[in-house]
Amino acid sequence: EHQDTPFFLYLPHTMVHVPLYVSEQFKGKSGAGLFGDVMMEVDWSVGQIMNTIDECGLGDNTLIIFTSDNGPWLTFGDHAGSAAPLREGKQTMFEGGYRVPTIMRWTNKIAAGTDCDALASTIDILPTVAHLIGAELPKNKIDGFDISGLLMGDEDVESSRKSFYCYYGGGQLHAVRDGRWKLHFPHKYASMEAGKAGAGGIPGKAKGQKTAEELYDLANDVGERNNLIQQHPEIADRLRQMGDEARRDLGDTLTQVKGEGTRPIGKLEPAIAE
Repeated sequence: EHQDTPFFLYLPHTMVHVPLYVSEQFKGKSGAGLFGDVMMEVDWSVGQIMNTIDECGLGDNTLIIFTSDNGPWLTFGDHAGSAAPLREGKQTMFEGGYRVPTIMRWTNKIAAGTDCDALASTIDILPTVAHLIGAELPKNKIDGFDISGLLMGDEDVESSRKSFYCYYGGGQLHAVRDGRWKLHFPHKYASMEAGKAGAGGIPGKAKGQKTAEELYDLANDVGERNNLIQQHPEIADRLRQMGDEARRDLGDTLTQVKGEGTRPIGKLEPAIAE
């Protein structure tokens, strides 16, 4: 209906969040259980949108972004999928909890079959799209960066995001990382590696665990298994300073630090009834 004018479509698939449901058309079709069937249907659904864009001749002028909000909810076992080889899943700030794949397509703009491992986040989508369409950013401070250069594969462009703050659970700073290194601060978390997964849509139970101060080399140990804090004290010190910067700006309920840059959540004005 809007192929002749600029348009924006936001489609948040409820699946593969529990409880899982699948259409009869895909029931038992994947050969990988209910979770696999649901994944197959989501894939089909996205394909319908992409095919329609192509049929309307809009592929060269439409950016498609497919991503997820968090890692798998491992407590649901066979209804949860897997983050392997990443450690843990949803409800933690290990890589399995927040690190997700993202696929973008923009025909003749983003080279097919290319990949990018630079740090980026969903909060970068707003400034990126604003740049691409020539829109002004809000005057309020935002935390995202324009990553359009990364999308286009510009070899001279580096990510503006040099650090990533791993906040969780009401403002707890669990970890910080740069492109390669990640430092966990001591914190409690709900572990499914130590817990018991459920099955058939019935959740299992996580087991409470606590980290020490731990340093991981994500380039060589993406599963966060080999704590290198004793071998690389200078890197740990640098990331501790990064953590201090995060606390000064955004605070940290773990250490009871109140941030200088905290601000209310941005909200839209209520819609005016016609």
